[in-house]
Amino acid sequence: MSKPKAGEHHNFKLHVKKGDTVVVTRGKHKGQTGTVLLALPEDQKVVVEGVNIVKKHVKPNPGNSAGGIEEREGALHASKVSLVDPETGKATRVRKQVVDGKKVRVAVASGKVID
Repeated sequence: MSKPKAGEHHNFKLHVKKGDTVVVTRGKHKGQTGTVLLALPEDQKVVVEGVNIVKKHVKPNPGNSAGGIEEREGALHASKVSLVDPETGKATRVRKQVVDGKKVRVAVASGKVID
């Protein structure tokens, strides 16, 4: 991997991963919850189920002979989502902790282990 250019991220780690339940904390979708369908650490983005629905114009192809306009989830910046606390159901920050010799994510608000 080469040296990052000015303004680029070089730490490709996210606080959420595929399958996590998250709540959107900023923007026009604020307050909506969903499951992370796709995590894109290189771009610092996530795709959340049912959030940020965009219209995509699709050409006809062998899998879709008609083509047309599809509705699908668009990507959100990872900083705009927070993990849902398993105990309270509200947004929480995440801390990494070693439990039984294994590094796990822990909800800051309740102290519950997420992984």
